[in-house]
Amino acid sequence: MGVRDGRRIKASHNPVLESFFHNQSQNPKEDQLSHLATRCNLSLRQVQRWFRHRRNQERPLLSMKFSEACIWSFLGKYYGAEPPLAEAGLDEGSFQGLDPCFLQEPWFWKPELCWEGFPKQVLKPAIYWWYLLEFAIYLSLLITLSFDVKRKDFKQQVIHHFSAIILIFFSYCSNYIRIGTLVMLIHDVSDIFLEAGKMASYAQWKNSSEIIFVIFTVVFLVSRLILFPCKVLHSTYYSSMDNHKPFFGYYFSNTLLMILQALNVFWSLLILHMFYRFVIVGKMPDDVRSDLEEQCTDDEQSEIGQQKMSGGLSPTKRRRLVPKT
Repeated sequence: MGVRDGRRIKASHNPVLESFFHNQSQNPKEDQLSHLATRCNLSLRQVQRWFRHRRNQERPLLSMKFSEACIWSFLGKYYGAEPPLAEAGLDEGSFQGLDPCFLQEPWFWKPELCWEGFPKQVLKPAIYWWYLLEFAIYLSLLITLSFDVKRKDFKQQVIHHFSAIILIFFSYCSNYIRIGTLVMLIHDVSDIFLEAGKMASYAQWKNSSEIIFVIFTVVFLVSRLILFPCKVLHSTYYSSMDNHKPFFGYYFSNTLLMILQALNVFWSLLILHMFYRFVIVGKMPDDVRSDLEEQCTDDEQSEIGQQKMSGGLSPTKRRRLVPKT
């Protein structure tokens, strides 16, 4: 899709600066830079440049971001379900696809019917396998979160994945299957536009990324700020109490759902901030959750250009290739 990593200048090996970078600070203050410059017998500008290069080395490459969005989030979550379902031996009558399965259920259109016959409700094979796959997906996301691209909302991601795992497990044990299915569906419907938009942005497909971003913003805000509280939360708080008295599961599940809703509000503010910049500035803004790569100065740009022209050879190797006169 045309994704190319930009050329980076690698920081030279310096044990003193490397130790300070790992043990104390990746972005030292001016007095610390002056002290390090004296210790290393370098100029202040050289030390500043070294830390800028070293910070850029820690940031993920564009190809890594694209691979994470494409393989793990987009393809893995939405198309990885087909092989397990086929291997499970489900025939065409037992699994006709998730959407038709939901559309045929009356509780899909009226969430208050999720509590009809509770707690003795039949669990259909399609929903059972989808529950199992969703649980595995969020568990893998939580385990691999520290190895993925670091975002500014890392803590919120941990809370979200942990709450999702507990909710899926608890709703299955308590037979909150119907309402749990609606929760997963509402939270998944906007993710496919999110990952598709990121992939288009990394590939520099400007028009496609802008269109997908607008669609994602609308779907996210409607599903998580309107449908989720008005349909799901209202049902879990009020409709569930029509024929049943409150018990531990009622308070526990609603507490976790409110945590998810608080995270939805947090992410909605970030999305609205990006959408506001998109409307005012007139171009697709960068991901506010990610740290941007620091730009090189003019002399560093010329150094990169020289490396490209010389094929990336070091000055020593280039001198060896120059014929003596």
